[in-house]
This record gives sequence, C-alpha cells and structure tokens, in this order.
Amino acid sequence: MKVNLIKQGQVLIPATPSDEEKIVSIKSGQFLEVDIKQKRNLKFHKKFFAMLNIGFEAFEPELQGYKGQVAVKNFNRFRKDVVIMAGFYDATYDIQGNLKLEAHSISFGKMSEDEFNKVYNACCNVLLLKVLHNYTRNDLDSVVEQLTRF
Repeated sequence: MKVNLIKQGQVLIPATPSDEEKIVSIKSGQFLEVDIKQKRNLKFHKKFFAMLNIGFEAFEPELQGYKGQVAVKNFNRFRKDVVIMAGFYDATYDIQGNLKLEAHSISFGKMSEDEFNKVYNACCNVLLLKVLHNYTRNDLDSVVEQLTRF
C-alpha cells in the first residue's frame, strides 16, 4: 500500500481523501514499516496541468473523420504531444515498423524536480508557439497563477 502524507508540525497526515481511507484501514496498534520518499512539489505539478488546460481549451483542430468516425480532441493525447514537442520522448517502433514517439512520464516517481522544471518551461514554449499565439510568457504565467490560487 502506498500512502501520500504531508508533514504538519511533528505529525504526518494523509494528503488526499484516498490516502485517508488507506490509513483508516490499518488496524490500531499494527506494526508498520514505512519507506519515506520526498515527492515533487505538488503545487508545481498542478501549475503544469493548469497550463496544459489553458492550451487545450484554446486548441481548435480541424474536424476530420477516420473510417466513418469523427475525430475529437483529447486531453491525454494533447498532453503527450506537447511533452513530445518539448523534446521529452523516447523513439520506438510499432509492429508495422513505423517510428513512434512516446512521451516521457511526468509522474512523481519517474521525474526529478529539476527535470520537471525543464519539462514545464519547454512545454510552456511549445504552447506559446503552437497554440497560444495571443499570449506572452508573462500572460500565460499570470493566468496559470490565477487558476492555481483557488
């Protein structure tokens, strides 16, 4: 079982309601071994997704179809494409021998704070170049800041 905790004073508390449910399921007096790993900055992670959401909302692809189905925009595909365009990917081949680019995982366990900072800034540049043509970096930073304050 993995549980995310936040330190407040000398006490560790569950970080989310899901983490709280996990803690409640442990019997009182039970002996536990805990391996503590310091996580990346959660607020910065939220800023990243706020920035991507701004880009996604502004993204207006041409409607196209494929084999009778209308293609729609998809946030996960958008996120991966932005990360790839920012230069954080692995090149692989599919079963037909076609080159495919796989976005690096931005999960807490797979990326250090320093690398995540590089990803954030590079993705910001991609969004400004490809989608948010009416924004400056200061404009984008300001809107992201406003969204993450709540």
